Amino acid sequence: MRARAPASSANLGPGFDVLALALSLYVEVEIVPAARFSLTSEGEGSAIECDEGHLAAQVAFAVCGHDRLEIKIRSEIPLRRGLGSSAALAAAVAAAAGAADPFKVAASFEGHLENAAASVSGGLISAALLDAGPVVCRLPLDPELCFVVLVPERELATSEARSVLNAEVSRADAVFNLSRMALLLAGLADRRVLVADAGDDRLHQSARVSLFPEAPELLARLVKAGALVSCWSGAGPSLLAICDGALGAQRVREAGEVALEAVDLPGRALVLAPDLNGLVLEP
Repeated sequence: MRARAPASSANLGPGFDVLALALSLYVEVEIVPAARFSLTSEGEGSAIECDEGHLAAQVAFAVCGHDRLEIKIRSEIPLRRGLGSSAALAAAVAAAAGAADPFKVAASFEGHLENAAASVSGGLISAALLDAGPVVCRLPLDPELCFVVLVPERELATSEARSVLNAEVSRADAVFNLSRMALLLAGLADRRVLVADAGDDRLHQSARVSLFPEAPELLARLVKAGALVSCWSGAGPSLLAICDGALGAQRVREAGEVALEAVDLPGRALVLAPDLNGLVLEP
């Protein structure tokens, strides 16, 4: 079987560990029975050793109950850049291996409900872990919105990004984030009411600046170039710009490349569409 899953940008500013958006970068996985285990990888992540310890191997073994599998991976999603590469890979592998519930499998291996949910469901989602289990809701998304992602040539592990976060937050900061997330959701549904302040956050972005000091200037430059909102993508270091239409996104992308050069940071700027299909399985 063959499966494809999209990348995802989580948090989206104030929606820490709750919101995520599927984006048009993909990982494809093909799995067929074999006399013995083999794994090959092309594209992003191909430098990782293709042995039994690989995430794809671990997910496939867990789903199939054995290791007599040939696994082929082709990925466009940069690793350790805040674009949900692990969640997308886990979802695609689970589906290609025949899992009845690829979302459940991906979430159990990757640990981030919102990234796994976006890669499986597509579109803009919110995810919550309730007593009865995980619940995912698809949220309205204005079809005219386009997205630009700045992808620095610098890795940032999620575990490191989480290590700098405060264990407790003040009531004022909690209210701040709730109010901005309400503005953000309204604006993502109708871009005409989207304001730049909707991407502000006090739970994670400011704390992570110590790991990525160029981020504030880059975010400001994206808005100055015409982005409606700019924010971190997941735990970073990729940054997301929410733009009005394809022409607006192209201008922001060009300004993003200039901004990366201005702060002497190698990287690239990509114009991406929202992926509305999510996980796709082919025989």
